[in-house]
Amino acid sequence: MATSTVSKPPRARTGKAGSTVFLKVLMAVTGFIFVLFVIAHMYGNLYKLFDGHLAFNEYSEHLRTIGEPMLPRHGFLTIMEVVLGVSVILHIYSAVQLWKRSKAARPQRYVVKKSVAQSFSSKWMRWGGVFLLLFLIWHLLQFTIIRFNVGSGGDNPSITHDPYELVVHSFNVWWVTLIYVVAMIALGMHLRHGIWSAAQTLGFTPTPRARVIANTIAIVVALVVAVGFVIPPLAIAFGGIK
Repeated sequence: MATSTVSKPPRARTGKAGSTVFLKVLMAVTGFIFVLFVIAHMYGNLYKLFDGHLAFNEYSEHLRTIGEPMLPRHGFLTIMEVVLGVSVILHIYSAVQLWKRSKAARPQRYVVKKSVAQSFSSKWMRWGGVFLLLFLIWHLLQFTIIRFNVGSGGDNPSITHDPYELVVHSFNVWWVTLIYVVAMIALGMHLRHGIWSAAQTLGFTPTPRARVIANTIAIVVALVVAVGFVIPPLAIAFGGIK
């Protein structure tokens, strides 16, 4: 890496809400919320889809009744959706602000020739995040908000209102499975880089040993989540789940 610095020192950001450190912490915390969610979501899909039609639909219904009678039907799920929705907005906001600051500061403070790995990692987190956002919108529309079936049977209510049948019919379409697999690979790469960056931001990597542990955790979590998510659609596509 070749670096040349200029004489003008960088100006520190003022105000907690406007500081770069605050934005990095905000991104790390909202990212951690997503990690917990995707692990739970992956486990439910992986375990219950292989358990059969009845078990998966009971699991889907149970998500809507958690907390009853203290909470109304769908109450806990609504709270979780609000938390995740706010986290999405804050995560995107902090990412955009950090990217804008980095882009604006680079020509003023220093000229850096990044390594190929650094350049790819930076671009991937940015554009991979955009791809994951678009996939998330598609995924929610298909399985939660509208519930449309692109497989055999079309929008037959007996399919679109049956969670198990909707999933099975959808992943019997090759291009739906392909999009999903590519998205899960992107998610795994995003998680690996995000968890590692969050560990650094939150001060969990003060020593070489801590850095090795954090990096290992990031890789393991990314692999477990990505592989766990792609197993069910591939099993459906190849006839293992019918």
